[in-house]
Amino acid sequence: MDYHITIKDLPEGMRPREKLLNQGEQALSLAEIIAILLGSGTREKTAVELADYLLARYQGLRYLREASFEELSSVKGIGPAKAARFKAALELGRRLAMDFYDRPVIKTPEDVKNMVMEDMRLLDREHFRAAYLDRKNHVISIETISIGGLHSSIVHPREVFKPAVKRSAAGVILIHNHPSGDPSPSQEDIEVTRRLVQAGQIMGIEVLDHIIIGDRQYYSMKGQGII
Repeated sequence: MDYHITIKDLPEGMRPREKLLNQGEQALSLAEIIAILLGSGTREKTAVELADYLLARYQGLRYLREASFEELSSVKGIGPAKAARFKAALELGRRLAMDFYDRPVIKTPEDVKNMVMEDMRLLDREHFRAAYLDRKNHVISIETISIGGLHSSIVHPREVFKPAVKRSAAGVILIHNHPSGDPSPSQEDIEVTRRLVQAGQIMGIEVLDHIIIGDRQYYSMKGQGII
């Protein structure tokens, strides 16, 4: 009887799932990623070998992505359950890519104002938010950092830059509102901004601007030369 090596027979460092856990998903080859999605192979092929077979049969991921559910299901070792899991993963990747390209790009303070004005101009307390940007100024996310009293929001650099590190942001735009409707900065606003700029310089995450939202008015600290 022929002896066939299974995934479990491989050294732990060569098993896709263990490799992901120990080294991260970036360390996986394309075949290993597909093997994890498949979960198992056949009596003749490990999951990685089955993934290699699929990539060779369809001449790479691009054409494999276009394979129908019926085509995948008919491949020995795949079947309906694995085909459904694989097609779902491909669709998830497609939607993630669409989400990336749909993210707004910040080019001017006006762009920030247009994003948040209607949401923030009538708030009855100060909300301090941060917009996190990638290296091409695409918005990764906008997070609420603190909600203060009518006159002030106390913001700690740790709370501002923790999401930036988590999301690998290259830059951050600070945003808060003045319930009075007047967006002119207070001395406290200026001091908090300068402290956050200094913290960003230490961390290598640039504070690009601080936008203050009033009632249909806004103030850009970058535009006014404060930053």
